[in-house]
Formats: sequence, C-alpha cells, structure tokens
Amino acid sequence: MNTCLSTTGDGGAQAHGGARDLNTNRENILNMLRLQGVSSYSMSIPALEVAAGECVCLSGPSGAGKSLLLRAIADLDPHEGEVWLDGREAREFTPREWRRQVGLLPAESQWWRERVGEHFSEVDEAQWRALGFGRETLDWQVARCSTGERQRLALLRLLANQPRVLLLDEPTAALDPASVLRVEAMVAAYREQQQAAVLWVSHDPVQMQRVASRQIRIVGGRLEDAA
Repeated sequence: MNTCLSTTGDGGAQAHGGARDLNTNRENILNMLRLQGVSSYSMSIPALEVAAGECVCLSGPSGAGKSLLLRAIADLDPHEGEVWLDGREAREFTPREWRRQVGLLPAESQWWRERVGEHFSEVDEAQWRALGFGRETLDWQVARCSTGERQRLALLRLLANQPRVLLLDEPTAALDPASVLRVEAMVAAYREQQQAAVLWVSHDPVQMQRVASRQIRIVGGRLEDAA
C-alpha cells in the first residue's frame, strides 16, 4: 500500500439494459484523447487519437513540431482545431482543470520556490523511492538539484495531480541508464493502473520499442506512420 504524507503546498429490465449501454459507451471513450484539425504555427495535425491505456511514441527531427503539438494539446500555445478528452471538448473544462487532467511534462521543468517540498502537497513514498528519492528530498534546494534530479522530480509532481493524459516531452533525456528504466517502469505502471493515455516524445528508437503501443513521426509539422 502506498503511503501519502502531507507537506506544505498547494423502468425495469429495459432501464437496466440502457444503463449497461451507457456504461459501455463511457468505457469506450474513457480517457481517450482525440484531436481534430489542430494547428499551431507551422504544425498541423488533421486527426489523432490516443486510447485509454495506450502509449503513443512521437518522433521526428528537431524543429518538426513535436513540442508544439504537446503544448497545443495542453492549451499552452494559441492553436486552431479541437481537442477532446473522455468525450468532452477542451473548452468545456476550465483552463486549470484541463491542465490537471491533461498533464504536460516539458523537456525543461519550471520551479517557482526554493525548496523541493514547497512544490508538493502530498508525497507518495513508494513512487519517490522508485525514483531514488527519500523523505529528506523535500528539504533540498531546487537550485542545487542536478538536471536529472529535477527531471525525475518534475515527473513525480506531474503524477501527483493524477492526470488522465500524460504528455511527455523527452522525459528521460537527461537521465542515466538506470534512471531511464525507472522512469519507464513508473510511467508504464501509472498508465496501466489509471488507464491513462500517453503521448511520449522520444528520439531513442530502442526506448520507443520498449514503451510504445504504437509509433508515429512528425515531419515538417505533419504526422506520418513510423517505419
């Protein structure tokens, strides 16, 4: 059983049959991420779906539009088109609610306070141990953390919100091989347990073979099937 510690921070048969049908329909769209005609700057995606519990790896050359796509989905950049989650369009959510449900882990994480613990309201000890951290990490100064430590802590901060979609922009780029495998295992466990939809940007073909349900490429702002 995972332990969470608080820290400072922020008629009749026909009716039953109808209920079953509604539940079945809801299960079919649960946590599904769907894009229609999404474009931002030079990036344009006619359609894309990521199913509940699916991990889609996105690759492509630098500057192709991978990060632009994630930021558009997270509603952080101006964009055209529609993004849907669980059958609801993004505009039906408040911006704060959308960004908690559709969580973006950028390539470079941002930190606003001096201590690590000030960025967390709860700590899942099992998750923290799995990424090599202990209770004492809460007292660390963010400025003294390595790039890899900040990257792993940013993932823990993201998962603490229990998002239904994970948008991961090269989440293991600054990590050593052992930490890479730890992060991959944590994302896989979360995806399975929460049936989260995952869109994962990676330049590592071996990693994509390990983690992806399917792979796509973005080239010149357009999607194409991975070879």
